[in-house]
Amino acid sequence: MLTTYLAVAIGGASGACLRYGCNELALNVFGKSFPFGTLLVNILGSFVLGLLYALFSSGVLAASPWRALFAIGLIGAFTTFSTFSLDTVLLLQQGDWLKAIANVFLNVLLCLTLAWLGLKLGSMK
Repeated sequence: MLTTYLAVAIGGASGACLRYGCNELALNVFGKSFPFGTLLVNILGSFVLGLLYALFSSGVLAASPWRALFAIGLIGAFTTFSTFSLDTVLLLQQGDWLKAIANVFLNVLLCLTLAWLGLKLGSMK
C-alpha cells in the first residue's frame, strides 16, 4: 500500500512539473491571448491516458505499480480540467464569448479524439 502512495506521489510531482513546463512553453510560443497551455496539456494528457488505459487493459503493461505512477499520479497532475473550467469562466466574465466557446469546443473535441486515438494505438498488435 505504501508503494502505491509513493508511486502516485512521484508521478504527481512529475506531472505537475511537466504541466508547468508545457504552460510556460505555450506562453512563450503563443502568448497570453488564449489558454493554449491548458489546451496543450488537456490534449496530450487525454492521448496518453487513452494509450495507457489500452496498454493496461491488454496486459502489455502490468497495472501495478505503473497504473498508480503514470495514470493516476503523472497524468492526474498533468491534466488540467479544473484550470480549463476556470479559464472558460474567466473568458465569459471578460465578455470574450467567442474565445470561451472556442476553448470549450477545442478542448472537448480534441481531447475526445486523442483519447480515442490513444486507445486505438495502444490496442494495435
